[in-house]
Amino acid sequence: MDARVDRLALPVGVIATLATLLVVFYYPVGSVLVGAVRVGGVLSLEPLGAVFGDPFYADLFGFTAYQALLSTVASVLVGLPGAYLLARFEFPGRRFLRSVTILPFVLPSIMVAVGFLAMFGRTGLFNDLLAVVGLGPVELTFTLEIIVLAHAFYNAPLVTRLVTAAWESVDARRVETARTLGASPLVAFRDVVVPQLLPALLTAAVLTFLFTFMSFPIVLALGGLEFATVEVWLFARVQNLALTEAATLGAIETALSLGLIYVYLRFEAMQLGAGGGSRSIDREPLLAGWRSLVDPRRLALLSYGGVVLVLFVGPLASLVVESVTTPEGQFTTDYYAFLLAQQASAATGTVQPVPAITNSLLFAAGALVLALPMGVVVSVVAARETRGSRIAEALLTAPLAVSGIVLGLGMLRTLVFGTELFGHRLTVTGPVAIVAAHAVAGYPFVTRTVTPALSAIDDRLVDAARSLGASRTTALLDVELPLIAAALVAGAAFAVAISIGEFDTTVLLAEGVDSATMPVALERYTGNRSLGPNLGPATAMGTVLLAVTTVSFVVTDRVGGRWER
Repeated sequence: MDARVDRLALPVGVIATLATLLVVFYYPVGSVLVGAVRVGGVLSLEPLGAVFGDPFYADLFGFTAYQALLSTVASVLVGLPGAYLLARFEFPGRRFLRSVTILPFVLPSIMVAVGFLAMFGRTGLFNDLLAVVGLGPVELTFTLEIIVLAHAFYNAPLVTRLVTAAWESVDARRVETARTLGASPLVAFRDVVVPQLLPALLTAAVLTFLFTFMSFPIVLALGGLEFATVEVWLFARVQNLALTEAATLGAIETALSLGLIYVYLRFEAMQLGAGGGSRSIDREPLLAGWRSLVDPRRLALLSYGGVVLVLFVGPLASLVVESVTTPEGQFTTDYYAFLLAQQASAATGTVQPVPAITNSLLFAAGALVLALPMGVVVSVVAARETRGSRIAEALLTAPLAVSGIVLGLGMLRTLVFGTELFGHRLTVTGPVAIVAAHAVAGYPFVTRTVTPALSAIDDRLVDAARSLGASRTTALLDVELPLIAAALVAGAAFAVAISIGEFDTTVLLAEGVDSATMPVALERYTGNRSLGPNLGPATAMGTVLLAVTTVSFVVTDRVGGRWER
């Protein structure tokens, strides 16, 4: 019996995960794809023809790709110097700085958008600082430039992280050989280092383009319909109940994103195949006496540090400062008083802060219960390198290629509006659909965290346990999982933080104000296009969201750390 359980444990886990995804991902997204070629129950290319034949949509997709391209270039330009700094120089706080490059991925994007409004608005901190030196004001709000800057906030750290890892794996002996054969430092860098960095750089660039092509909250808050991308217009179509048109847009966008994911996987395979050497290039001290203060490279990196402070620390600091500051620069608690007034209000349609906080935490807990085991199952499949594991892994990580708006639209069409099954109409409530959507968004991050740790386990430990009579399942539970406890905790922390900050699907699935979360409340408080009275309450709600996200992330990590010990 134990042998049978051992033999069936992983297949059952994979089947259960696929079944869950079939209900909460493949079926909803499939309904969107089918909706693009089906009218009145009959197959038809009319919806696709209407989109492809409309110059408006050609311009819409063109602008979406254009802003994604600009955002990718900006992210690479900002991220590459950071990779050079972390890979080639040693300085106090280097490890901490490298570790925080992952933080933008757990920060709610709608909160970051409000932070950019607070930073670069006419009365924001950036213009306040310019006024001190007699410059400005600079008007960046609701422009393409601020959208690109906000995208760089999220994706430049991705470039830095991927390229740093590749740079650290460059074989120093190959560089030394090139120098011995007479190559100058520049030629050695061009002919030896750059080819080894290129796969990682291309991987980061494709991912950045994909993420910014499907960007929603950033563009919605900082650009509105004036700078609408496919995602923003798709959301507007859903709000107007033009579901066939929305489904057609979603299907085309999903097809394009799947193509980008294929390109990404090819570049990722190139990166893995590039393979580093046995000895990496030694890092130099960043500050090495007085001469380092006049070294052009180090001076440039110090200047880069100033840019990093403005771009990455500035919006979050501005969010907090503006929440307690009037447009005239006076201290105030009026914006937090507004939140308390909202909490006490009985007016219909009022989004109350405390229920929004409670909903966010409850949805995050429910999503974690689903996301953690799903992520572990996918990690086990990916790490074992068995026959068909790559196909199974691709099927189980498909959510990375589908935007939250497309998933939310699919859930509305199928789960929330209901599905006919054996003569009965089955429906789920908005909160249940939200938890499922958050789990789908979160489990790939569990997988990305756990898979490397699981792959790094010495096979001899598992073999020793098996030789002592342990079954394969027992070895997994008693040997492998305890060894990857830290990775499990990190994955859980990411899943919780991502759920708390998730906006794309939630704004579509939230039923009225009763299931509104903190990001949805923040968007409501932001208003449509105003930097006037609505921005203050939005910064106050954004500060609360920042605090709750940070505390949830830290508590999950600390609780897991105690369990690990």
